[in-house]
Amino acid sequence: MKKLKDLPQKERPREKLLQYGPGCLRDHELLAIILGKGTKKNDVLYLAHKIVKIIDRKGLSMEVEDLIKIEGIGTARATSITAAFEFVRRRIKPEGLKIIFPSDVLPLIQHYGDRKQEHFLSISVNGANEVMNVRVVTIGLVNTAQVHPREVFADVICERASAVIIAHNHPSGDLNPSREDLSTTHMIKEAAKVLGIQVLDHIIFNTRGYYSLQENNQL
Repeated sequence: MKKLKDLPQKERPREKLLQYGPGCLRDHELLAIILGKGTKKNDVLYLAHKIVKIIDRKGLSMEVEDLIKIEGIGTARATSITAAFEFVRRRIKPEGLKIIFPSDVLPLIQHYGDRKQEHFLSISVNGANEVMNVRVVTIGLVNTAQVHPREVFADVICERASAVIIAHNHPSGDLNPSREDLSTTHMIKEAAKVLGIQVLDHIIFNTRGYYSLQENNQL
């Protein structure tokens, strides 16, 4: 991973934001701007990558204690990041977003489309078709993410969700579901039946588009 000082001026996060706008930056670049600088030991981009991994894993349940575990992130920075995260969550929060079609959740997950590894996501939905939470269930290899129903439904059950949308990115760029994707969908659907939870869709996506198993009658 390149350090900030090794990047050409025009490729640095702050300069990219000024030139192209925030939508063109990756998650860790946006976070690097919020952090401002690194430490003597750890570059700001390295710290940003570490924090993004925690946010991916914990979602809305991220706490100050999770951030303090990262070397170079003290109480002051951890509280600032957590406060900023909470402020945005209150203004543009996924929970409460009412969906009509499962693909309506794409704006909440599209930023995972550029990840180099498969990220398998779970989106909890309540009885009023409102999004309750979005979380990363597991992170796999370049073209596969091993997932088990207990990992998908553990938090969904705690939230008393009535339905779930599962999704994962395809780093390969091919949006068509693989045999493993269809097998995983079937396994999760069977587990959902036992739990009384509805699987609304399995969405495969990247930065350019998406493939919905529900829309293509493969759910």
